[in-house]
Amino acid sequence: MVEPRVLPIPTGLQAPGTAASPFEAVASFDELPPGTLLRITRGDLDVLLAHTEAGLLATDDRCPHMSAPLSQGVLEGCVVGCPLHAGRFDLCTGETVRFPTTGGLDPEGGYHSTWQPPDRPAKPETADAKAQARAATRVRRLRYYPLRIRAGRIEVAFPRP
Repeated sequence: MVEPRVLPIPTGLQAPGTAASPFEAVASFDELPPGTLLRITRGDLDVLLAHTEAGLLATDDRCPHMSAPLSQGVLEGCVVGCPLHAGRFDLCTGETVRFPTTGGLDPEGGYHSTWQPPDRPAKPETADAKAQARAATRVRRLRYYPLRIRAGRIEVAFPRP
């Protein structure tokens, strides 16, 4: 079997504390066939391994919106759908493809209103404390972890304590 391409980390999105960290074997290459997601946990850190159509990568296994596990989402090409609020994120670039249904702030502070998927009835917009909290919730950028393949094993560099 030909080893897949390891994707480069998008500019400015490498997880802090990983630049000089040693690599640790986390899975066999056979455990991550094309189109799959795999969660790896180290302490309180959950990392998502993804075998996208473009190659392999490691990022936070937390939606950058409200921390739902992306490993429980659906991977289509390079885009993972969050199972909680229907946000969609391009794992190959780190970009938000579709803002979560709850709305809120993007990384630059721009506001996005709430929305409903077309197969669901519209919800009225409220002005209560919960709506104010949703409006102030920021969708952060994904963080990526250095990844390599050695002797059929996937290795990741985790932040040093």
